[in-house]
Amino acid sequence: MRNQTVAAPRRRINPLKELWRNKFLYLLVLPAMLYTFVFSYMSLPYMAIAFEKFNYKTGIFSEFVGLRNFEYFFKSSWAWTITRNTLVINVLFLAVGTVCAVALAIALNEVHAKRLLKVSQSFMLFPYFISWVIVSYMLQGILGTDNGLINNIIVSMGGQKVNFYANPGYWYPILLILNIWKTTGYNAIVYLAAITGIDEGLYEAAYIDGATRWKRIRYITLPLLMPTICILTLMSVGRIFYGDFGMMYAIIRDNSSLMPIAEVIDTYVYRTFKNTGDPSLSMAVGLYQSIVGFILVFTSNWIVRRHFPDGALF
Repeated sequence: MRNQTVAAPRRRINPLKELWRNKFLYLLVLPAMLYTFVFSYMSLPYMAIAFEKFNYKTGIFSEFVGLRNFEYFFKSSWAWTITRNTLVINVLFLAVGTVCAVALAIALNEVHAKRLLKVSQSFMLFPYFISWVIVSYMLQGILGTDNGLINNIIVSMGGQKVNFYANPGYWYPILLILNIWKTTGYNAIVYLAAITGIDEGLYEAAYIDGATRWKRIRYITLPLLMPTICILTLMSVGRIFYGDFGMMYAIIRDNSSLMPIAEVIDTYVYRTFKNTGDPSLSMAVGLYQSIVGFILVFTSNWIVRRHFPDGALF
């Protein structure tokens, strides 16, 4: 007779005992749970505003107008422009930012001088904690037409001043450089943590077999890092329809010359509410933004699950 393996019976977990046993851990996570519940779930009924002609007296029980608010948005000249800008800017940030963060994490992992590593990490993290408002004034000092650093250099070399803030063609590279400078150091920490979790025995075996440093990175580090890269990318795809409001509004402000390439959905929602005072229009655009983001997450996860199951979220 064949030996049959009998699965051990699953032990039932008493929720109350589990809660009491890990009470301090649950207490630690309680503020985040409350924040998510209040601002993410209790606010869901207010999405009805997108289908109403909002009245401040009646609130969410205002007059129902169906898809009129969505029709107003999609018939406007800004619908395609802000959708394109949001997608292009965020795809650039996601693609180039991920490559830079992974490359930086691998480079840091190859540094063996601990003192140099600590100093490098401190310098790389510093830009992440600088407000976009401060960054906008720093950028003004570099790109300003009158006293900007670049224009002063151009004039000293006999050239003519360039009005960066009136020429949209310069701003995709500028925004990309700013995003990389500000976020790469912070994002690299997650990848560096994943790399440090890789078994050192794999590297030692590869070294004994004669693998060069580049081959160890290519055949050990990158393949084992792929699940982390996929999961973080999928989480970012969910917000690919959300522009960085703080960044875009602080840097672009109300510059009408740059809006055709830098106006994203978040800033458009803010300006629409500021100019019209009608929350229904803003809610309609915001709901459109959320639905598309939801579809993108499930589509991306389905693609990843088919080709790389270990990197799927669910």
